[in-house]
Amino acid sequence: MANNENIEIKKLTAKDFATDQDVRWCPGCGDYSILAQVQRSFPDIGVPKEKITWISGIGCSSRFPYYMNTYGMHGIHGRAAAIATGLKIARPDLSVWVATGDGDMLSIGGNHFIHTCRKNVDLKILLFNNRIYGLTKGQYSPTSEKGKVTKSTPYGSVDYPFNPVTLALGAEATFVARTIDREPKHMQEMIKRAAEHKGTAFIEIFQNCNIFNDGAFSLLTEKDTKEDHLLYLEHGKPMVFGKEKNKGIKIEGFTPIIIDLNDGEHTVDDVIVHDEFDHSAARTFMLAHLSDNPEMPTPIGIFRQILKPTYNEGIDEQIKRITEKKGKGDLEKVLFSGNTWEVN
Repeated sequence: MANNENIEIKKLTAKDFATDQDVRWCPGCGDYSILAQVQRSFPDIGVPKEKITWISGIGCSSRFPYYMNTYGMHGIHGRAAAIATGLKIARPDLSVWVATGDGDMLSIGGNHFIHTCRKNVDLKILLFNNRIYGLTKGQYSPTSEKGKVTKSTPYGSVDYPFNPVTLALGAEATFVARTIDREPKHMQEMIKRAAEHKGTAFIEIFQNCNIFNDGAFSLLTEKDTKEDHLLYLEHGKPMVFGKEKNKGIKIEGFTPIIIDLNDGEHTVDDVIVHDEFDHSAARTFMLAHLSDNPEMPTPIGIFRQILKPTYNEGIDEQIKRITEKKGKGDLEKVLFSGNTWEVN
């Protein structure tokens, strides 16, 4: 008999999570960065490959399971969260991940998304947000800005867009974060933190579609502008930003304002300190809405992380309790009990 104590566990690498499939996204697409950061992060999350499953819907992002050397399923439009929920209930031992897009998850899949968050199903959801429908060739999506001119809105969209972070917060997701395809180290950190979380972990990823919506996030990614337009949320640290770290976010009443730390009137002590474990909905929503104001910086990082029992834990506990009380069920007896009839 082999001595298990002497078995050396192989350290996985990013290559261990790559498949032999040709990656079929447009050259320059931000999806390549997301795939690379996931593959680089997964060796560190401490979960064996055979215990990881990727579920997707329909869209450019939904090719993801083909490119991950784990188990996976390419599902149907908008139903990735529902399929993943069923899998997690049936196999609570698995680490279940969802790859989806702003059209797939927030349009036809919106109902499944909000209820997944509400129930706190133990899933990890990566939302690729390029503010456009890419796979179907450039129609406006639920996150496209008002006035967006596309093939389906030739005179400009009259819709107001979703803010995915505020939607997830409002639906009570217990882990809500945002990152960008051009921030690889930051994205890796968010992925690892989501993997550690127990409950619904949602990450919005700003992702450039260089074919149908190129430059949608250029202010946040270009060297000359990003530092004045990005606010990195770090737990326990003041919300300071700018090329010279001379700007901060202060709360006046219920309104966030930008203060100049070099004006002689303000110091870093006036700046709000980020608390990702803060249960205050008002403050967290305030942060999430900063990105809706073009005069304010766009926050990236973890907006909120709280712990509460998960949906799948509740199901397991209920089954255990009823089984102890009534014994193991018999499917045949259930099918032939109660009101039955015969068709001759």
